[in-house]
Amino acid sequence: MTPLRFYAARTLRNEPMLRSLSVPLSELVAQLGGKRVALVGNARSLAEGTQGAQIDAADLVVRINRAPMPAPESHGTRTDWLALAVRLPQADRARLAPGRILWMSPKRKRLDWRSAHSPGFYLFPLDDYQALEHELGAPPSTGFMAIRLLLEAPLATLTLYGFDFFASRSLSGSRSAEQVPHDFAAESAWVEDRAARDPRLRVAPSAGRVS
Repeated sequence: MTPLRFYAARTLRNEPMLRSLSVPLSELVAQLGGKRVALVGNARSLAEGTQGAQIDAADLVVRINRAPMPAPESHGTRTDWLALAVRLPQADRARLAPGRILWMSPKRKRLDWRSAHSPGFYLFPLDDYQALEHELGAPPSTGFMAIRLLLEAPLATLTLYGFDFFASRSLSGSRSAEQVPHDFAAESAWVEDRAARDPRLRVAPSAGRVS
């Protein structure tokens, strides 16, 4: 798709045209089958630990948005997939060098041409976003959306790092939980309940995490 057609589709909210740029969910599911996946959140508390080697030992590492990585010891170094809902500056794109971008935000006007035309690009469906929003009673966070998406696949394990549901705030900003539109208590409760029932889902200990 030419840049002109892409920006026209984005401006006019032509969802079918934008969807044509996305690989099918089945491709993600197939790649995730049997894998040990690390999903790395942006909680400040992660920087206080030394879980970087564990993260990099996963078969596939997924990070979120601009994915601040203060040190390899705490955050590891790999970014196989990037779950993105914000504009990605070129410096961050070069630093992370994701093998696949998953566009999670319903705000299609934020989606840039380069991300949408990157290898393996996946566009999270609006219907799925709206279903999660209805379930939570609030807009889902990018991290929560990624958890739900990844668990649709027959992966071996999904380990969450840097998920304390805003107890320690985020490395990517200074806002408090009250200043963002997400319901972190509801998301935390869902994860805790699912982890109790699904042995694939694990939450790595994180300073500041509230159960």
